[in-house]
Amino acid sequence: MDLLLRRAWLVDGSGAPGRAAEVAITGDRITAVGAPGELAPGPDTHVVDLDGLTLTPGFIDIHTHYDAQILWDGDLTPSCWHGVTTVIMGNCGFGVAPTRPPHREIIVRTLENVEGMSMEALNAGIDWCFETFPQYLDALERRRKRLNVGAFLGHTPLRLFVLGGAERAATPAELDTMRALVREAVTAGAVGLSTSRQPAHQGAFGRPVPSRFAEVDEVDALAAELGAVGKGILQVSIGPGMFVDQFSDLSVRYGIPVTWTALVARADKPGAAMRTVERGGALPGEVYPQIACRPIVMQVSLADPTPLGEIDEWKEVLARPRAERAELYRDAAWRERARPATLAAWAHRWPKVAVEETVADPDAVGIPLDRLAAERGTTAFDLMLDVALADGMSTRFRVVLDNDGDDEIGDLLADKRTILGLSDAGAHASQLCDACYSTHLLGHWVRERKAVALEDAVWRLTGQPAHAFRIRERGLIREGYFADLVAFDSATVGTTPIERVHDQPGGADRLVVRSTGVAHMWVNGVQTRRDGVDMADTAAGRLLRS
Repeated sequence: MDLLLRRAWLVDGSGAPGRAAEVAITGDRITAVGAPGELAPGPDTHVVDLDGLTLTPGFIDIHTHYDAQILWDGDLTPSCWHGVTTVIMGNCGFGVAPTRPPHREIIVRTLENVEGMSMEALNAGIDWCFETFPQYLDALERRRKRLNVGAFLGHTPLRLFVLGGAERAATPAELDTMRALVREAVTAGAVGLSTSRQPAHQGAFGRPVPSRFAEVDEVDALAAELGAVGKGILQVSIGPGMFVDQFSDLSVRYGIPVTWTALVARADKPGAAMRTVERGGALPGEVYPQIACRPIVMQVSLADPTPLGEIDEWKEVLARPRAERAELYRDAAWRERARPATLAAWAHRWPKVAVEETVADPDAVGIPLDRLAAERGTTAFDLMLDVALADGMSTRFRVVLDNDGDDEIGDLLADKRTILGLSDAGAHASQLCDACYSTHLLGHWVRERKAVALEDAVWRLTGQPAHAFRIRERGLIREGYFADLVAFDSATVGTTPIERVHDQPGGADRLVVRSTGVAHMWVNGVQTRRDGVDMADTAAGRLLRS
């Protein structure tokens, strides 16, 4: 026994009631779980008195985009501040591998446009020591990691690798090549395949991301490879031809878990999300709709108008280099074309869009754009453009994008047919920070709202994702399982206010949120956080191969 954790309030990740307990660890494994005073330490055992702190398995974040950031930030901040010990990246069909050298710029520009990543940070931080997906996994294996990491093979880099920039259906030969690469990736350790059919996903130069040019039959054929190998999850961002009926069919025919994004609760469509849960839940198969426990709120600059990419006229903006976008905003002809479409598409959002930061028009801060526009005799569309142009494009707008149906979020969290995800950690770094979803869940929904029991919330963060994503011997506090653990104060666990920092490669900025009440963390038996402070230079994380 190397470590003995005493006087813990144990919530073991299974959903079972919490209890007083103590836990013994030897090496990287949990070796005993006993009642208080039952386990006897040896002469060399390090004993930690948790003094009633809640002890749970480390949290598992199934929806991140750390594929690039991990190449320069082995700590995977800010997830590591919020009790997260395992992250899954490569969601929504995106990633950095496989990538041939001629396609690196397209991958970077895709991540810039669709995931709101800084092109400067990507160019400065990615060392491109890989081309194939197995080579990428090997590069991750060699790097120091504070957390455990698993990775999807993304359909967009896969298609780019095989078809180049061709915007068409794959030929039979190309499909055979992609199928072989899926098998190769999963055999090497990919947790599965991710894809996107989401119309809002506009990639490099404002064009649809490559996975959107795939026919549904192509997704079906690639999913079949997961079934043939006998392991791997299919993750889909919904779009034409891909919704609950198709997910059920794929899961049943190929014997694979399917998870999809995003199931959101909208204030203007109350009950719609729960009706979707009922519809999907009535179908066979192992299908997990991903939900979020926070409203999706972005700080958007019109220099990077990613959320508007779903509107055709804004695809023209994303097709231009950032430095040329202001010129288009001044173009009266473009405004005439873009105004009606933008006003209509965002009709439900304008009351929830406001100026967050500006130097040129401080009186505009905090006032909903539709109301401010009416007061000034203009439209919300024109006001947004004029404020941004007057401020040299540095104005940031606070946009409530989705998941603002507060009561229905509670209903979704209480329904065990959904799975908690959508942190998007590593993406949209200058626009939002939802990597803190775990501590928000425990502070807001468990302690303050009492909408979810502590045991159920911990199961959502640990046991459930470990089962759904086939993460072996993690997600529960049991003898023989890996010692990924977090100890927190249930009376104070939560989040701090959002803050902007400039710590990305190339000096790029990002938003971060820190935690409160997270006292201790262990990853594979190694302590990574003590008394609320991260321990420097820990490298206890591992690459989790399927």
